Amino acid sequence: MAAQMKSRAGGLHLWRNARLATLSENTSGLGIVEKGAIAARDGQIVYAGPEAEMPSGLAQGAESVDCEGRWITPGLIDCHTHLVYAGNRANEFEMRLAGATYEEVAKAGGGIVSSVKSLRAASEDELVAQTLPRLDALMAEGVTTVEIKSGYGLDLDNEKKSLRAARQLDNKHPVTVRTTCLAAHALPPEAKGDKDAFIDLVAKEILPAVSAEGLADAVDGFCEGIAFSPEQMARVFDAAGALGLPVKLHADQLSNLHGAELAARYGALSADHLEYTDEAGAAAMARAGTVATILPGAYYFIRETKKPPIALFRQHGVKMAVATDCNPGTSPLTSLLLTMNMAATLFGLTVEECLAGVTREAARALGLQQKTGTLEAGKSADLAIWDIERPAELVYRMGFNPLHARIWRGQ
Repeated sequence: MAAQMKSRAGGLHLWRNARLATLSENTSGLGIVEKGAIAARDGQIVYAGPEAEMPSGLAQGAESVDCEGRWITPGLIDCHTHLVYAGNRANEFEMRLAGATYEEVAKAGGGIVSSVKSLRAASEDELVAQTLPRLDALMAEGVTTVEIKSGYGLDLDNEKKSLRAARQLDNKHPVTVRTTCLAAHALPPEAKGDKDAFIDLVAKEILPAVSAEGLADAVDGFCEGIAFSPEQMARVFDAAGALGLPVKLHADQLSNLHGAELAARYGALSADHLEYTDEAGAAAMARAGTVATILPGAYYFIRETKKPPIALFRQHGVKMAVATDCNPGTSPLTSLLLTMNMAATLFGLTVEECLAGVTREAARALGLQQKTGTLEAGKSADLAIWDIERPAELVYRMGFNPLHARIWRGQ
């Protein structure tokens, strides 16, 4: 288990004799600094750069750690998860291996509805208890910030329960949790097929109540033929905007309903999945500054064959984040290191794109780019210290965790 280095509360902490991958946009590549140092005060970076250029006063009275030449990156950020859920859907996995179709699994009581039933039956404390091991697994690989979506409650009380459980997690662990209300995830059984009526419930009752209690940092939805139309998602986004909540979107995963363009039109923080996004969608996202969140775990697990248009995103300058999409049905994945390897091997992302995707661009996808995601003065002292020879090892290895220490807000 990686060490958790702690500094004196309110004091100055110094990590020296390190190699830094700052991921700063003001530098080329990974922003590498050989023989670097990082100084932090009150949980915030006050210096990150060459040790020889560090102001002499910063070392005086500091609690100093000799990193012995190890690499330091920003703490990793998993910007798309469904981490709070109950039970699992391993039985569906077996059914699919035996040849069952998605529709056959659903008719047998599987799919999202299965997770809805399990979550509704669980108490808030039970949800927290079941989620903590998944969060532990992410943190053990250097994750310091994680986004957690609701979406398995699908009614007011259970959506609130899910989001409250997510809010509890950063009180129990040294990690930053951002919560997203994904009430427009699927149609619950009691809706009896009436999608418009359910969208009214989400827009007029669930979102206002969640916002009033401060339970969500953003709003998300699933724009797809098996979920909700662009017009229905626009109603959800209008409601979110009226409440001052930023939006995100599960878009273009199974077909091209022009979800990427919808997300861009609403200035979404991110559009996620995007396997079927076309050039118009990529161009719209670039103009809006909407991040493309790449989710190779779901692509792999459901044996998709259509890859997201990485070349188009590069061509138009769309920022790309990478995330686990941890969920019980289509991506039961709790390793952001493995996720980077999958993004590289399956989709051809470079080492630089992968590392930026789980740090700087993941922060951007959560609206946190001014607070974390790079090693720069003024950012949170969220660090991951690695026993590696070069950053490519973080993408290259599978099933091996080289984390030496994880630092969250200087501790």
